[in-house]
Amino acid sequence: MRKLLGLAATFSVLVLLSTNCGDKEDTTTTPADTGLSVSLVFDVGGEGDQSFNDSAARGIERAEAELGITYTKLTPNQDGSDRKDLIQLAATDSDLVIAVGYLFETAVADTANENPETLFGVVDTEMLDFESDPPQPYGDNVSGLVFTEHEGSFLVGAAAALKSRTGTIGFIGGVANIGGLIEKFQAGYEAGARAVNPDITILSKYISEAPDTTGWEAADRAQDIALSMYQEGADIIYHAAGGSGAGLFAAAKKHSDTTGSKVWGIGVDSDQYHTVSPEVKDYVLTSMLKRVDTAIFELIKSTIEDTYQAGAVTYDLSVGGVDYSTSGGFIDDIVEQLDDFKTRIIADEIDVPTVPETEN
Repeated sequence: MRKLLGLAATFSVLVLLSTNCGDKEDTTTTPADTGLSVSLVFDVGGEGDQSFNDSAARGIERAEAELGITYTKLTPNQDGSDRKDLIQLAATDSDLVIAVGYLFETAVADTANENPETLFGVVDTEMLDFESDPPQPYGDNVSGLVFTEHEGSFLVGAAAALKSRTGTIGFIGGVANIGGLIEKFQAGYEAGARAVNPDITILSKYISEAPDTTGWEAADRAQDIALSMYQEGADIIYHAAGGSGAGLFAAAKKHSDTTGSKVWGIGVDSDQYHTVSPEVKDYVLTSMLKRVDTAIFELIKSTIEDTYQAGAVTYDLSVGGVDYSTSGGFIDDIVEQLDDFKTRIIADEIDVPTVPETEN
């Protein structure tokens, strides 16, 4: 298929050679050099967001270590106006181009049409042409990596309700009205909390509203929102706000230190207990894991194995595409209850909503 013809066979042969030759006592495995070149184009802000982009980076680094690929990383300018240029540049130099974020949809669709020999993947959009009936992939070289964020958010919402002492919790979204993406996080969180406590009070607020996307990198504004929610009685707040989430955890520490009553934040995308600053890690109750790293690794692997799939590829709770973290041990006492919810969601006994009930 395209310029990748024979890559899967070559990869298989090289893996066999690397695992069956040499001293049997040497257990070190060197990944085969597949010859696959990959470009990873980050969302605005690039690496260091402790969340979405960092998860993507872990995925491609794992692919380098385990699959023997080579890769480059690219980051748009602050307003994202060079997205199309970066995608085109990546397409010129790479066999596979992966863009992190829904805002790349148009740029990738156009570039993929102009570069049929290159494969593309975009995180957080189905990459389907909805003007077709039924909707069709933009091309057989375009894949969309999507997640059931509402399912993972249900679990951390249940955790918040189970651990809340005040009966009031909060949600901070980064950017509202981007095709309902962040509203899915809010909807699942609310549903999970109300499955535990139907009378719980849930405060919710978004930092910005599309087309204003500054809400992803506004830690100061997130901190102000969180402090206000804590003052209103919330003792646990979940964020789906990218780099702005750092402000939530700073607010949790500040409020706790000021009042002497501990409050918590819930992370998103990555296990934020391991990514936040050391002084605030003990305020991360749990995190909703959105395994962008896994999706990127699997996309690269499918390219090597010639099982690449165009159109929407969904990563849900049943395949570990979303989940919750237990780092820090703060929710060890409720894991059994959360896992019961997980089992029921996977079995379709619980239908998790994608649209929130709470007015923003």
